Amino acid sequence: MTYCRRDKRGMIAGALAALLSIMLLLTACNFLSRQAPEAGTAENYPPGEETVRPQFSNLAVYYVKMTGSDAYLVREVHQVPFTREVAKAALEELINTAPSTPGAVRVLPPATKIRGISIKDGLATVDFSRDVLRANTGASGEALGIQSIVNTLTEFPEVQKVSFLVEGRLDQEAMDWWGHVGLYGQPFSRDVSKVYEPSIWVTSPVPGQKVTSPIEVRGSARVFEATVNARLLDGSGRELARGTAAAAQGAPLRGDFILSLPFHAVPPGSGNLEVYWISPRDGSELDKIIVPVSW
Repeated sequence: MTYCRRDKRGMIAGALAALLSIMLLLTACNFLSRQAPEAGTAENYPPGEETVRPQFSNLAVYYVKMTGSDAYLVREVHQVPFTREVAKAALEELINTAPSTPGAVRVLPPATKIRGISIKDGLATVDFSRDVLRANTGASGEALGIQSIVNTLTEFPEVQKVSFLVEGRLDQEAMDWWGHVGLYGQPFSRDVSKVYEPSIWVTSPVPGQKVTSPIEVRGSARVFEATVNARLLDGSGRELARGTAAAAQGAPLRGDFILSLPFHAVPPGSGNLEVYWISPRDGSELDKIIVPVSW
């Protein structure tokens, strides 16, 4: 009986040891499979990216507007399906999508194709199809048309200058571009001095952003005495904060502004950031930009 009991105990101990080995082996396999995901699976993306990836991207594009007395640029923000090729998507908006600003027009011919965009050391080089040369513009329209492309691309922080190619090279027809300004001065730099509409735009925070106190409000303004006003309202319309900032230049010039807006609110919550300027004539709030935020 004693030997039988010892044998049973040995069998049980052996079974437990085997079971423990199997469990350790399965755990190790599971760990290794997580460490080395298969190509093309969601595991290849940074944690959480697959669940938070937006369905749309907001892209700023610039169109040309001509009046009886002046010609200038207008800035619009367009919502497009999410893509990693945002620079190409922005230029395709300039080609294919009509502006919503009354009187604004597209300059790039509708048959124009983007053959490629390369970005290196702050320089974006755009290769257009030869259809781009078929634009019908005057001298002012040509300069603004070029600047509309440049300003659209320099909205992206990694781009500081822009140059053009046509079918992969620069022959004489390409250098003459649309017949007036030409490409002899490229690469081109950002210039928003001729962007008259809208009077104010906000680059930070972006719509839907989760903010903390203080909110850093950034943007561009072309307003009287360069004075920009901002306030934060909660979901019920109660004012949580108010402040003013001076843009780098006042109208008729345009300047950037930065405004720090401290606030106190118990999270979670949501509301609207309003940015505007005040009419010196009657005190009304003009050109108001509303940015929905949460905290």
